[in-house]
Amino acid sequence: MVRARELRKVMSKPEFALWQQLRQRPGGLKFRRQHPIGPYIVDFCCLSAGLVVEIDGIAHDMGDRPARDEQRVRFIKENGFRVLRVSARRVLADVEGTAAAIVARAESPLHRPADGPPPRTGEDK
Repeated sequence: MVRARELRKVMSKPEFALWQQLRQRPGGLKFRRQHPIGPYIVDFCCLSAGLVVEIDGIAHDMGDRPARDEQRVRFIKENGFRVLRVSARRVLADVEGTAAAIVARAESPLHRPADGPPPRTGEDK
């Protein structure tokens, strides 16, 4: 919890820019920044939508980072969250569009278990 608080004070430029959009509760969704999930601290989290947003800079492509990120994403998914990875470049190029895309993903998840299995081929819903 202390580490998350420290990270909130030193956000990267893309994180800060996106936070300025997400803190306004777009679509009525409440986002948290630098939120702990198990041993990890995620960039942004919308608990009601079960969505985690991670901003990836160039460092995420170097060394052992891809393997560590994969392990981190697996843990977060196993704990009931969907993970949306967004490049830092995209955030800086179009922060409003990025925020709108995040809200759209939060509002319409791809997997909807409450609806049951998809219809069989040839069957209408």
